[in-house]
Amino acid sequence: MNASIGVAVIGAGMAGKAHAAAYRAATTLYTPALPEIRLVAIGDVFEPLGTETAQRFGFERHVADWRDIAASDDIDVVSVVVANPLHREIVEGLLAAGKHVLCEKPLSDTIEDARSMAEAAHRAAASGIIARIGFSYLRAPGIAFIRQLIDDGRLGDVLHFSGRYWTDYGCRTDAPISWRYQGPPGSGALGDVGSHLGYIAEYLCGPAREVSGGRFHTAITERPKPLGQVVGHSRGGVSDETAPVTNDDYASFSAEFAQCVGSIEVSRVAAGHPNTCTIEVFGSGGAARWSQTNPAQVEVMLNDEHTDVAGFRTVALGPAHPHYAGGWAMDAPGVGIGQNDLFVHQARAFLEEVAGIPAAQSLPRCRTFDDGVHNMEVLAAVADSARAGGAAVAVG
Repeated sequence: MNASIGVAVIGAGMAGKAHAAAYRAATTLYTPALPEIRLVAIGDVFEPLGTETAQRFGFERHVADWRDIAASDDIDVVSVVVANPLHREIVEGLLAAGKHVLCEKPLSDTIEDARSMAEAAHRAAASGIIARIGFSYLRAPGIAFIRQLIDDGRLGDVLHFSGRYWTDYGCRTDAPISWRYQGPPGSGALGDVGSHLGYIAEYLCGPAREVSGGRFHTAITERPKPLGQVVGHSRGGVSDETAPVTNDDYASFSAEFAQCVGSIEVSRVAAGHPNTCTIEVFGSGGAARWSQTNPAQVEVMLNDEHTDVAGFRTVALGPAHPHYAGGWAMDAPGVGIGQNDLFVHQARAFLEEVAGIPAAQSLPRCRTFDDGVHNMEVLAAVADSARAGGAAVAVG
């Protein structure tokens, strides 16, 4: 096991802060104990934000250029949490410099770049360098419990999956243009939040084989240019000058998975839904549903109930469910968990692998770049389907 692990985060925006906070808290979860985790650097080209984030989360310094992180001998692990089009250059540079890399999803904004990154990860693996992608919702106890209900047969054969991820960060016409609104079709709402539903659906229903009915819609076709730096989903001051939106505000598609069929719908213009990720799985033996709105509970119904009390019951998550016992200072039912906690568990799993803790004694490993490529192949198939008027397209 390493004596200590030096950590850096490149990107000080909303998700970057989540990674920074996660590394700070990762040593407080579970056993065995991790080696010393040194919070070394926050990298961001916007100096005021980078400095503030470093100070806020206890990192030693801020740097403006990611290359300084690649060249630093006191840094072993780096999270890459910047605009999707920047992932490839930074990730490949870090891997070449011998850094272990945890990259935010989606892996990139093009399938070509994602495949190049996966090839770089394979080359780095030959030298013992680890490259992983952050599929944070796989850390949700509720989603893992639904998988358990499928695996142990209580839901019977899986018949149908439904996933909806509605957000409203883009529903205001005064939201300034940023990289989130500029990119190829499928890099908007589909790439942002649809990528989450893609890997969640496959975790529960098996690999996606084919998609159909792909549909994109851009509801707000131009947005004002910002007067200053755009951080996360913030609005801030805008000018009278506008720029075109080139990707999707809304996307939907159907899919054939190994175990069932399903439908997925995503939006960034769903007013009143700041972060509503909802999944439902229907089987021959019952059904289960989970939502980020109430992430500490799962609703379950089983067909073998007495008919006069049949229906969904609300199950409060607790130590009896996956990834719960020992996962928080108060690991009791009813205390509550949230999306920030998922990043902590993700960071913990990544650090355990870097530290050389055996898989049998660790949280489930983070997914590989190959998994990230497959996730993007699903998104690419949806884009192909949309271009073909909804025609069926094989995945991969």
